[in-house]
Amino acid sequence: MKKYTNTGNKDTRSGFGAGLHELGKTNENVVALCADLTGSLKMNAFADENPDRFFQVGIAEANMMGIAAGLTIGGKIPFTGTFANFSTGRVYDQIRQSIAYSGKNVKICASHAGLTLGEDGATHQILEDIGLMKMLPHMVVINPCDYNQTKAATKAIAEYEGPVYLRFGRPSVANFTPENGEGFTIGKADVLTEGSDITIIATGHLVWEALQAAEALEAQGVHAEVINMHTIKPLDEAAILASVGKTGCVVTAEEHNRFGGLGESVAQVLTTQLPAPQEFVAVNDSFGESGTPAQLMEKYGLNAAAIEAAAKKVMARK
Repeated sequence: MKKYTNTGNKDTRSGFGAGLHELGKTNENVVALCADLTGSLKMNAFADENPDRFFQVGIAEANMMGIAAGLTIGGKIPFTGTFANFSTGRVYDQIRQSIAYSGKNVKICASHAGLTLGEDGATHQILEDIGLMKMLPHMVVINPCDYNQTKAATKAIAEYEGPVYLRFGRPSVANFTPENGEGFTIGKADVLTEGSDITIIATGHLVWEALQAAEALEAQGVHAEVINMHTIKPLDEAAILASVGKTGCVVTAEEHNRFGGLGESVAQVLTTQLPAPQEFVAVNDSFGESGTPAQLMEKYGLNAAAIEAAAKKVMARK
């Protein structure tokens, strides 16, 4: 089994900030808008170096989406920045009508997603955003796993023509993908480890946990194939079918509600093309609560131990 090394914990939101900073130097059409959270979104470096291309709209997220849509008409590539809750649920009508419907080239960049927002609690811990955004026609949905991949994704979406939802987080997590973003392609999953007994498809913060679960299973003689599904839409169906066709069962793992997320997308592929047992590691139809990220991931069953247990359960169903 291939081993991955954590080169040092980093927050994925800083990966976004670093990628945006680089884009400011290399693409003069990139502009950025923020809803009063410049520091939290790590957009300071871009704003400082490109004051004529940075727009602080204040706590007016719906207005931000409308402005971003308008800027695309002049050939600009707007990156909007605020918390995931405010990037989706609060402004869903504006995104649907002004951005997705007409395929506007807006990049909706959302930090503090999922439970790992932590102590701010349930009102800020959106667990429905992937579902909301993947249901919109024309919308690409990306959920990278670490700092390096978030930086690579930020730069990649500037080259993609059309609306994108880029989801990332607040806490420092393992950083283990290539530093230069090598291999990141929108819509193409990364097979991190190859195995013959079970497929584990994970996204975002759960990818590292999936690798830890795979190591634990390896010690017990179980060979797991781990796939980093960083792009939820368009989904890499070929990677899913190839892997599950070999292993015969799958666990999906995500920091999101089990309804509407990665797991449901994978299930739709399998039920229509390759029926196979599946277990879901996700939040089970509930809101979150206040607590440290580690406490919440433990309580809601979003860690390596939960993935390992789900793997054993689904293998017994083969």
